[in-house]
Amino acid sequence: MRFPRATHLVILSRSREEAEEALEEVKRWTAEAGLTLHPEKTRIVDARLKKAGFDFLGYHFEQGLKWPRAKSLKKLKDTIRGKTKRNNGRSLQVIIEEVNRTTRGWFEYFKHSHKTTFRPLDGWIRRRLRTILRRRKRQRGQAKTMRDDIRWPNAYFEEQGLITLESAIVEARQSSMR
Repeated sequence: MRFPRATHLVILSRSREEAEEALEEVKRWTAEAGLTLHPEKTRIVDARLKKAGFDFLGYHFEQGLKWPRAKSLKKLKDTIRGKTKRNNGRSLQVIIEEVNRTTRGWFEYFKHSHKTTFRPLDGWIRRRLRTILRRRKRQRGQAKTMRDDIRWPNAYFEEQGLITLESAIVEARQSSMR
């Protein structure tokens, strides 16, 4: 016989005592329903403390902030890597369109993340694109030098249509204030 499964649940409380009472209530409720709580995933944490956060639905919550969990970032980077291989024969325009599709969708889900999430990802994406351009100029290695940043500045990629997560977050926050 197959039993139904509860998927995800977070209970917030003001004190550890309240949290323990809530956990006992949930244990009683799930037992009555013929369900069990996952022993490794069921825990009480004080998410206000450093290194004491938790992951939930792709986000990591800690110290009153949230950002994409490590697995979510890895998945995004793996997807972008697949679209920005150095020996990619497609035009830069096509590559940027594909990258934009991925980053737009990812951003729509993770736009509630802490603002420091986005700048490093933008830089990483542009570095991947600069590496493609280096390869096309018959240069080896990754684009990590100041010379590459000067040859293909951030404005160059903006002119090519690359969206940046950092500008997307500014725009999203301004539109929510209207």
